[in-house]
Amino acid sequence: MGVRVAEASVARVVLEAPLAPNLNHRATAFGGSVAALATLAGWALIHLRLVAEGVEARTVIQKTEIDYLAPIDGAFAAVADAPDPADWDRFARALGSRRRGRLHVGVRVQQNAVTAATLRGAYVALLHEVGDR
Repeated sequence: MGVRVAEASVARVVLEAPLAPNLNHRATAFGGSVAALATLAGWALIHLRLVAEGVEARTVIQKTEIDYLAPIDGAFAAVADAPDPADWDRFARALGSRRRGRLHVGVRVQQNAVTAATLRGAYVALLHEVGDR
């Protein structure tokens, strides 16, 4: 896919991809590539924050919904911004008390600063068991 990390922090993750390795038969971005990039951006955002907070967890995607709003005919980027602090707090409390937490993250896929797709992902984090890697 040619993914490149443009920005990665606990506040925002931006992943970029060129069009060429992600082409469909219409010479636009393949929907699966768009979804994969967006899913990865959301996952990376959660992962980076958990690491920053010293939490060792395995994070997986549970469910996604994606809306394709416009064809993408050039390089594109997936932008995941930090969730609302109250949502993160609920997630962290659940992770601490039940050893698993679920968090919804919204991701925008953009081409030239125009939103071409939106993804809403439900991510689940599971605390590592002792000796589990």
